[in-house]
Amino acid sequence: MSRAPDWAVEGRDWPNREASRFVTVGRLRVHVQVMGAGPTMLLLHGTGSATHSWRDLAPLLAERFTVVAPDLPGHGFTQGRPDGGLSMTAMARSVSDLLTELAVAPDVIVGHSAGAAIAIRMVLDGLVAPRAIVGLDAALLPFPGLAAKLFPTLARMLFVNPFAPHIFAQIARAPGETGRFLKRSTGSAIDARGVDLYARLFATPAQCSAAITMMADWDLDTLARDLPRLAVPLLLAHGTADAAIPIDTAKRAATLVRDGRLAPLEGLGHLAHEERPGEVAALIADFAHARGVAI
Repeated sequence: MSRAPDWAVEGRDWPNREASRFVTVGRLRVHVQVMGAGPTMLLLHGTGSATHSWRDLAPLLAERFTVVAPDLPGHGFTQGRPDGGLSMTAMARSVSDLLTELAVAPDVIVGHSAGAAIAIRMVLDGLVAPRAIVGLDAALLPFPGLAAKLFPTLARMLFVNPFAPHIFAQIARAPGETGRFLKRSTGSAIDARGVDLYARLFATPAQCSAAITMMADWDLDTLARDLPRLAVPLLLAHGTADAAIPIDTAKRAATLVRDGRLAPLEGLGHLAHEERPGEVAALIADFAHARGVAI
């Protein structure tokens, strides 16, 4: 079995550790952080990430909201796999089951990258009814051109190769490699603390396996087809220097939603919320308030 992040090792000084708890939900043992007071805001991280992605943003939002931030199945310190694996619909159901277990209903959902797709899938499938959704550098549309065919195929090839996660984990252990990878793949310049936390996760084969598995079974074609049905106001805050998902993708996605709008984040990359958490927190709070969330 591939080694997963260990709470006593990789999580020894995890950001906002005092807000962490572990909740058993079906076949999952979910790591979730809960902090703050006020309307409930659900934070969903992206592929290959975990709650550390919200290390600076979550405390700022917790000044006005009750923040609920889980590690998604297969990621971070959440253990087990939901029925249906790590497909978008299965992930959406697993997050919904966690909310039921916690007895909370989100007023606002904030999703980063693939987390935004999960948030929208939850709404479209009738699992939640928030007043607003915020997508941070959201991955909502299929990759353009030839990449639309090559990327999923490559992910599936890696998925069936049992050695792939171990190879990626070994690469991540090389000094400086995680920082170089993040800068190259996201266009973001994050602090050394953030790089170290990503390196801890990437160095565990289970984290790499989860990212590959998600990519191999990620149905963005269906999500793109369903976007016009989304009735919840959607804000897409997107870094203009995002190297992973070009801002033109967010522009197109916003036009597909009846109440969708784009907020460019000048000079920021795919991890914009980690680069300038204060700016992003204010943007989220303003949008939530404008959509009737009392804060």
